[in-house]
Order: sequence, then structure tokens, then C-alpha cells
Amino acid sequence: MLSRRSFLETSSSALLTSVSLGSGMAQAQTIQPHQLRVGMRTLDVSGRAATVFGITNAQGKQGLDIFQSDGFNVQVTNDLTKSTVIHWHGLTPPFASDGSNVSQAVIQGSGSHDYQFDLERAGTNWMHSHHGLQEANLMAAPLIVRADNERDIDRQDVTILLQDFSFTPPEEIFAGLRGGTIAPVGSGMAAMDMGMVRGGNASMPTMDHSQMNMTQPMAGMDHGQIDMGEMDLNDVTFDAYLANDRDLTDPEVVQVDRGAKVRLRIINAASSTNFWVDLGTLNASLMAVDGMNVKPVFGRRFELAMAQRLDIDIQVPQSGGAFPILAQREGDRTRTGIILATQGAEITRLQNEAETTVAPVLLDLERQLSALNPLAERPVERRFAVDLTGDMTSYVWGINGAAFGDHTPLDMGFGERVEIVLRNQTMMSHPMHLHGHHFQVVGLGQSRLRGAMRDTVIVPPMESVTIQFDADNAGEWPLHCHNAYHLEAGMMTTVRVG
Repeated sequence: MLSRRSFLETSSSALLTSVSLGSGMAQAQTIQPHQLRVGMRTLDVSGRAATVFGITNAQGKQGLDIFQSDGFNVQVTNDLTKSTVIHWHGLTPPFASDGSNVSQAVIQGSGSHDYQFDLERAGTNWMHSHHGLQEANLMAAPLIVRADNERDIDRQDVTILLQDFSFTPPEEIFAGLRGGTIAPVGSGMAAMDMGMVRGGNASMPTMDHSQMNMTQPMAGMDHGQIDMGEMDLNDVTFDAYLANDRDLTDPEVVQVDRGAKVRLRIINAASSTNFWVDLGTLNASLMAVDGMNVKPVFGRRFELAMAQRLDIDIQVPQSGGAFPILAQREGDRTRTGIILATQGAEITRLQNEAETTVAPVLLDLERQLSALNPLAERPVERRFAVDLTGDMTSYVWGINGAAFGDHTPLDMGFGERVEIVLRNQTMMSHPMHLHGHHFQVVGLGQSRLRGAMRDTVIVPPMESVTIQFDADNAGEWPLHCHNAYHLEAGMMTTVRVG
């Protein structure tokens, strides 16, 4: 069946075929694919060498910056001895090109894979491994898709990729979480943040999943009934928090002009950390979330959950100066960031810790968001309730009480309007990501709204979030928590379309 999502995919570098509807003749033209290489690289983290993964382009830089009309024509070469697969987070490709452990075979060591498909929209996206815990060892990079009208725009773009990092291999961290290990801070292993209440969901009633299509938000779920001090905020205390591969002992300094318009494209690629973005003295307009436009929200501080993105417009003061753009870990004082500076500005050394602790990342920003291009109004044809389950004590996480592999897919017809209520029965937040589709946030607890279009939404403890989308992309798509350690522990199901 041909549709707007029809595509040509080959196993090696190939021709991209364009079809002239006017003549009905297929004309092939050779287009050189963008080259991405997956390999190892070395960073300086607080004066110590760190060996991490990387996804580099032909210029040796991390990630891709492309125009929408050029389409997605990419060859991924795996220079590792181990296998991998790269997911295009934020894009909605044909199923076989999604780059997940569900949609395609892994790319073996020294192997390659070609991807060719249309780009349906511009926006701030990213790419990352969807294989084991590789993402947690920094196998992630920006993926910026620009609209054609951005070719001549009078604006400087600054992309900021936020990550958390430990010198301890992620596999050891995960084993420690599963085993309840508590290592002292500074021992070399990232200490487990075990000072908070564990197993806080023990008193929650079991949901009747036989009535999944009779979805209701969890009654009485609001933060007024929850002591935020009882939340399980952070699984792991990391050795460093990075912005574009650097921490605040040696931050990136980006030169900007006095009075210049600047768009910040901020990507939370951390494996297990939510941030508050702080713009200091700069006045800002939030223009898009997860690469999709919203009605502008004005402010200086914004919540940013794992896997989410913020497009923020600022104007550099005519007086010039140095302007830190900081990201502080929720419930903590640790932070990272970059510095925007005009020529000749005095740059003050920044500390890795703020003076005060910030609050948890919840749904305060979400309540303010409204999509510029919302879903068309139409009746919901299929409804599901999805319970987020698990606890920190056993470190077993799942969806509807089952880990991935023992899950039951959510089945829906092609083209149906679908509504899913995500109900968090745990005392930890879960950033939930749906592959292959963009959804609109239409409910927070008992309140309905016409919120933002997204691909990732955070569901706080004992809270519910309702989303809607049109099931117009055939395949079996992952729906999972984007905390890498929760995902590894099984917090994933699939949405089966068509």
C-alpha cells in the first residue's frame, strides 16, 4: 500500500529515486548519503580521561544538521567490534527505518545500514543507541532538521546536548541497582541515591487490565496529596553532568553578537536525569517542545525531562556580556551548562553546584503549553489504560505489571484516533516515549486540555497523563520509559498499528 510514508530502503549506498507525478516517469539521481560513524572517543571530564561512545558525521562532529526538503539519506557505519542500532528520536520514519531493537536487526561490528525516507517536519531531534545500555555511555548526538525557510533566517542557532556520565560502566551500575548495592560517593562507582523512600507503591491497588478500553484517569491523583519528599527522584548519582561533552570546570563558550537573535536547541540526552534549565538574566520565549511548535511561553526557567527538547529564543543585550545557560539536576544542587559571550566579555568561573536545591521536575510547564498545530478535532475510536509499575527496592520496572518480552501489545486499527491514559503507580517519575508517532497531551490528572504535541511526556509519581494520536504509521512501535535503567529493567511495551 502506497502512502505518504512509502519509502525505499536498501542495504548499501544506493540511488534515491524521485518520481515525477506529472510525467509518471521515475527519474533516478545519485545523492551522496550523509555518513555517520559509530565508534569510541575520549573526553576530558574534570581533568580525567573518559572513554565513551560517539556518533560522528563526515566532518568529525557529533550528529547531523540537515534540511527537511533534502530528506533523510544516511548511511550508518559501525566501527565497533560490538553490535548496535541507532534510533532517530523525534522522527516518524517507516517502521523498518525506526532504528530500534523491535524494528530492525542490529548493525554488527564493522557493518553498515542505509536509511532513506522523507522528513515530514522540521525540528530539534536527536539520535541514540537503542541497544542495551550504550546510550548511557554517551552513544547519542543531536539531529537537527531545518525547514527550508531557515536557510536565510537572521538568527544564530546554538545546540546544547545535556548528558549524565559515570566512570563506572553502565552495566555495573545496573547490576548495583538490581542488587541494592550502595557504594560510597567518590569510590569510583556512581553511588546509588538510596536516601529516599523505596517501594512506595506497595499500598497501591492492582488495576483490572481486562477493562483497559474503559479508561479513566486515576482518581484523586494530584500533587496536593503527595509529599514530594517521598518521591524517588534519582536512581544514580553520576560523576559528572555534561553540556556538549564538557562540565562546568571547562564549559563551552559560544561567541554571540551584541543584540543578536539566538535560538537555543536544548536536548536532554541524559540516561537518568531530569533538569531545570536556567537562563539567568536573559528573557526568553519557549517556541517549541520535542521539535514541535507551541504558543510562546515567556520565562527564564523551564523544566526538561529525559529525552525532551526545548527550542528557546533569546536576544543578546546590546550591552553585551557573558550569559551562562545552566541545567540543574532536579532535587539537587549539581548542574552543567555552557556560556554565551560577546567579544571581549569577562567570563566568571562557574561552580558545578548551585547555592540551592531545585524542585522535582513535574507538570508545571506542561500545564502552560498549547500546540500551534494541534491534532484535528475528531472522535476517539480506541482507548487504553497503561499502568506504569515497579519499585526501587527490587528494581523491577514494567508496564501493566509485565516486563518487555512478557508484555501484551496495544492493538489498534490503521488510521484510528487513539487515546492512552498513562497511570503512574510508582513513587518515581517516568518520561514516556512513543516511537513512530507524535501525540498531543490532552489530560493531566482529572483536568483536560489541548496541550503540546510531543513524543515524550513525563508522568510524575501517582499521577496520570492522557495522550491522543492518529495511528497512521503501520508497525509495532515501542512505548517505553526513557530512563535508560528503567528501560533495561523492562519498562517497555509496544503499540501495534494496522
